[in-house]
Amino acid sequence: MSKELKGIIMLFVTAFIWGTAFTAQSAGMEYIGPFTFNCVRSFLGGLVLIPIMAGFKAFDRQNIKTDISLKNTVIGGICCGTVLFAASALQQCGIAQTTAGKAGFITALYIVLVPLAEYFIYKKASKRIWLCVLIAMCGFYLLCIKEDLGIGRGDMLVLVCAFCFTVHIMVIDVFNGRNTDGMLMSCIQFFTAGVYSAVFMLAKENVSAAAVARAWLPLAYAGIMSSGVAYTLQILGQRRTSPAKATLIMSLESVFAAAAGAIILGEKMQPREMLGCVLVFAAVIIAQIRPTSAEK
Repeated sequence: MSKELKGIIMLFVTAFIWGTAFTAQSAGMEYIGPFTFNCVRSFLGGLVLIPIMAGFKAFDRQNIKTDISLKNTVIGGICCGTVLFAASALQQCGIAQTTAGKAGFITALYIVLVPLAEYFIYKKASKRIWLCVLIAMCGFYLLCIKEDLGIGRGDMLVLVCAFCFTVHIMVIDVFNGRNTDGMLMSCIQFFTAGVYSAVFMLAKENVSAAAVARAWLPLAYAGIMSSGVAYTLQILGQRRTSPAKATLIMSLESVFAAAAGAIILGEKMQPREMLGCVLVFAAVIIAQIRPTSAEK
């Protein structure tokens, strides 16, 4: 199996876990607050990675890199964790006020924003990218804007979350090129996000052990699978594929989120909202098409 194919499989599994995790995040909010949820899931994600890292080192000693920079790994983990905390907090607060399916598609806007950010940083944005932004905003309008031209607070929070996830992906790309240990960096990012979440949890929410216990299943899935497994697969998968291909595969997250919301939570979308989802997904796909020589 080629290096790129391994990366593609990792990112596909990541998209599936993230998409279905929206239902867990929505269900968990019935018992505990957003910062409590994120605090527990973040520490769970970090703790799960410790034995996984030990297992990798024990069974794959021959492929362990010897030029790893511990300094860059720690700095990268803290930077990723800080941005991840902001993105996760906004997403979790938003999910409490919107549906899992809508949250999945709005979050997917980061996949349009990533190539747009790359063009702003490295070169002028192409007409195709601007077209994608226009299509995505039309989709967002149909998906979220109400008839009175208002926008739900939850939808707005998830939209800002999409910008934060854009920064998160860019930060990962930066530190992936600095001889970092991907799994250790992921582990550090979760403990960093967990510490931030704990501070806000203690300051703003009433923590109840009984409530946390009732939310054990959503927390276990979001913490172990969505945080510990999926975010680590994202880092490892991005290292094996190009940013454009990686974001295209991860865009399937929105489809899995809508499907899981409908099947598990019984969520329903109006025709207007479904058309908005189609436009957002179309923009995501078009944004990942390799540019022609005329666009470069």
